[in-house]
Amino acid sequence: MRLSKSRAPFYTFVALLLIAGFGLAAYRHIAFDVPWLPGEKRQIWSIEAKIEYLAKGEPVKLSLAIPDTQMGFERLGEHTASPGYGLAFTDAAADGSSGRRAEWSARSVWGKQTLYYRVDMLVDPNQRVDLSSPSIAPPKMLQGDGPQVTAALQLLENALARSADNFTLTRELIREFRTEAQSAQLLGQAQTRIDWLVDLLHHAGVPARKVLLLNLEDGRRRQSLAPVLQVFEGDGYQLFDPATGKQGRKPNQILWEYHSAALLDLIGGNQSTVHFSVIEQEVPVNQVIERESVRRSSLLDFSIHSLPLEEQALFKGILLIPVGVLVVVMLRILVGLRTSGTFMPVLIAMAFIQTSLLTGVVGFLLIVGVGLMIRSYLSQLNLLLIARISAVIISVIVLIAVFAVLAYQLGLSEGLKITFFPMIILSWTIERMSILWEEEGPKQVLVQGGGSLVVAMLAYVVMTNDIVRHLTFNFLSLQLIFMALVLMLGSYKGYRLSEIRRFKELLPKDGN
Repeated sequence: MRLSKSRAPFYTFVALLLIAGFGLAAYRHIAFDVPWLPGEKRQIWSIEAKIEYLAKGEPVKLSLAIPDTQMGFERLGEHTASPGYGLAFTDAAADGSSGRRAEWSARSVWGKQTLYYRVDMLVDPNQRVDLSSPSIAPPKMLQGDGPQVTAALQLLENALARSADNFTLTRELIREFRTEAQSAQLLGQAQTRIDWLVDLLHHAGVPARKVLLLNLEDGRRRQSLAPVLQVFEGDGYQLFDPATGKQGRKPNQILWEYHSAALLDLIGGNQSTVHFSVIEQEVPVNQVIERESVRRSSLLDFSIHSLPLEEQALFKGILLIPVGVLVVVMLRILVGLRTSGTFMPVLIAMAFIQTSLLTGVVGFLLIVGVGLMIRSYLSQLNLLLIARISAVIISVIVLIAVFAVLAYQLGLSEGLKITFFPMIILSWTIERMSILWEEEGPKQVLVQGGGSLVVAMLAYVVMTNDIVRHLTFNFLSLQLIFMALVLMLGSYKGYRLSEIRRFKELLPKDGN
C-alpha cells in the first residue's frame, strides 16, 4: 500500500499530461476545424519573402514584386511585418512596368533592416487567368559588339530554319546556345543567356519576356527565384528553362514576377537580399474565405503557424524528434535492442530524412566502416582522448567530402546528400564502437551497430509517415502525450522481448 501511495503522484502527473494533450488537440480540431488526417482539406502554400538591406540614414523607398492570382493558384491574403515603415500595394514599378508590388517607405533608418512579406496561395486547378501578351518594341540594335551581334543573329537564323512557330523557335534557339558553346561563351560577355533569348525573340517578332519562378517545396528555407522564359503564341503561352530548354510549368511552381520588372528596387540603402521560405498547409474549406480577415487568436490555440515561415520550416523537423525518441524508448525498453549511444539513432534517422533511406544507409555504413579502420590505426599512437576524438572528427569530415566528390564525379547526385550526416555524432559513434571492439570484441560492435541502424530505419519509417508529420506539426499538444508515454515506459520493469528466449528450456518438449 505504501508503494501504491508513493506512485500516486507519478500516475496523477501522467494522467494530467494525457488529459491536457488529448484535450487541447480535440479543442483545436473542434474549434479551429484542423483535420486529424492530411489531405482532407484545401491545400494552401504560405510563402514568406524576407528582405534584408543596409540603410544609410537617408529616406528609404523599397519596392518588391509580389504575385497575384494566376493559373492554378488563387491569392487569398497577404501580410507584412515592417514596424516603422509606411506600406502601400501598387500595380506599377518605378520603371513604369506593370505588376503588383509592395512598397515600403521611411523617412530615416540606419543599419541592417529586415522586412517580411507573406502571401497565402490556394491551390485551385480550375483557376484560369489570361495573361496579356507583352508588346514588342520595334527592332533595335542588339546589345554587344560586332562579333557578338553577328554570332547572335547566326544562332537565330539557324533556329528559324528548324522551327515552325514561336514555341519551336524558342526550343531550337535554346538548343543553339547549348550546342554552340563558343558562341554562347562569346555572347555571355555582353549579357546573360535569358536576356539574349528575349532580345533575339523580339528581333524575330515573337512576344517573350523574362519571368521569375518559385519552386514550392514544403519546409524549404532561404530559397531563391529562378529566371525562366515566357513565350506567347496566340492566346496561350509556354515557359522554357533557358539552360536546358525544358518546356512547361510543374504543378508546384508559381510565377512570382511576370512583367519583366525588377524583383527589388531600393532607394536609400544597399546590399539588399531577398530569400523565400515555403510552408504547405491543409486548411478547411470554410476557413479559406476567412484567411483574408484577421487571424483568430486564442491562448488555447497551441500552434506555431503564427511564427515566421523560416522558423515554421525549422520546427517541422524538430517536432519529429520526440516521435523518434519514443520509437527508441519502445525498442530499447520493451524489445531490448542495444544501440551505440542512447539517442544516436534519432539523429541518424533525421539524416535519413534528408538523404533518403537507401543513400543514408549506404553512407552510414561507408563512413563508420572506414572510420573504424582509421580509429584502429590511431589507437596504436597512444594519443590523449581529446586529440584522438579531434582526429576522428577531422577524418569523418574528410571522408564525407571524399565520398561527395566521388559521387559527383560518377554522376550519382544522391550521393551528395551524404553531407547531411551529423559529423560529431558519427565521430563519437566510431570512438564508442572502437572502444567496444577492444573491450568486448567485434560481436558486440555488430550487435550495437546493427541495433542502431535498425532503430534508425524504424524511426525513419515512422517519422516520414504523412499522418505523423501532419499531426505533430498541427497539434503541438501531442508533445505532452509523447512525454506521458515516455514516462510510462520508463516505469516498466518487466521482461524485454529479447529476454523471453531464456525461458525456452522451460517449454514442454514434443510428445510430453
